[in-house]
Amino acid sequence: MNQPTQWPEEPDPPQYPTEPAYPQAEQPSVPPQYYPTPPPYPHAEPYPAAPPYPQAEQPLAAPQYPAPPQYPAAPPQYPAPPQYPQAEPLLPPPAYPVQSPFQPPDAPSAPAVPPPAAPPDQSLETDKLAFSTGRIHMAAHQRGADRTAIGVLLLRIPNFVCSLIVVYVLAGFLPTFLTYVVLIAWLASGALVFHRPTERFFARYLLNLRYPTRQELDWLNPIWREVTTRAGIEGSTYDLWIEDSADLNAYAAAGHIVGVTHYSMTTLPPAELAGVLAHELGHHTGGHAWSGLLGLWYSLPGRFAWQALRKVTYFAVLLAQSFFCLGAAVIIIAAAIVISAAVTFWPLLLVLLAPYLLAAVGRRAELRADLKAAELGFAQVMIQVLTKMHGEELEAQRQVGAKAMQQPSLASKLLSSHPDYHTRLRQLEAFLPQTS
Repeated sequence: MNQPTQWPEEPDPPQYPTEPAYPQAEQPSVPPQYYPTPPPYPHAEPYPAAPPYPQAEQPLAAPQYPAPPQYPAAPPQYPAPPQYPQAEPLLPPPAYPVQSPFQPPDAPSAPAVPPPAAPPDQSLETDKLAFSTGRIHMAAHQRGADRTAIGVLLLRIPNFVCSLIVVYVLAGFLPTFLTYVVLIAWLASGALVFHRPTERFFARYLLNLRYPTRQELDWLNPIWREVTTRAGIEGSTYDLWIEDSADLNAYAAAGHIVGVTHYSMTTLPPAELAGVLAHELGHHTGGHAWSGLLGLWYSLPGRFAWQALRKVTYFAVLLAQSFFCLGAAVIIIAAAIVISAAVTFWPLLLVLLAPYLLAAVGRRAELRADLKAAELGFAQVMIQVLTKMHGEELEAQRQVGAKAMQQPSLASKLLSSHPDYHTRLRQLEAFLPQTS
């Protein structure tokens, strides 16, 4: 038999080296053994106790007032108050005579025929002035500008524009800086209307006025004080001036001037003189005096330029009369210049109409001043004064001749600055007491 094949024995598997001994992980540290309770901390030292503050004083108890007395049911009978003496008047009326202490100048002779006027009320005494003796009440507004004053300023605008052009043309010859200085100075010069030193210069050298003497002031001051007292106006605001004239007249000018003629002061009784001064005060309180002077001042350069132009034209016409053709040419050229200027600058036409409009506004201002005097209680005395003035005018016309007795022309009526006598008379008669 065949023997089985003997296979060699398999060799033993190789012996692999054992794994290296890795270091063992460190054992976790044992947590420390904490105290079961936190250790006791030392206590903070106690703060000292607050000092005892004094207790607030207890409020005093309200005093026990006695019970009110029992008044009798019926009021007691008091004796009548004593009669106190009356207070002395603030402005005791001086005992003025009917006629002033001055010797009047030679007055014009009385008219042969009395002027046509309403007979005065004989029950009213126009030669004695009743002075106020009560309390003085001052007006809230001492002065203002009524419609007539504003109208004068508006009507002077064309003249102002012409004057501004004239001043600008004349100042144009100066350096530019001086040109504007001259214009600003001319525009600011209107404030001199209210400048007292300038007013005194204006009154003395342009209006030919003078300061009153002490005797004249003793006569005028009480009358003027009575007028301003009735109006509630501070009388010391205005200055009284005297004009050495034989006319029956007075006027208001600038911002503080009240002028009266020597003849009016010496011939008019106190009441009539007070009426005249009240009329002038009405011009001041209404703004007529300062507005008229302000408009006139700003129109002076234009007036001077117009007068110079008229004289140059007059001499040119005289020179051209020697040559007929030359004269005709000058007239045609002048007419063309005037027409072209009127068409181009149509507002200049207002300059031609301004005198008539200003005269109409001036007549309205006179009526307003009469109204102011009548409101102060001088209606009757104003009628007396106007009657005297009207009589003197008629007498002067008779002395001139019959030609002067003719009716004035329409142009003279339109250019008159004062209304006619009968217009002023009718307005004042409305303030007289009605007679049955």
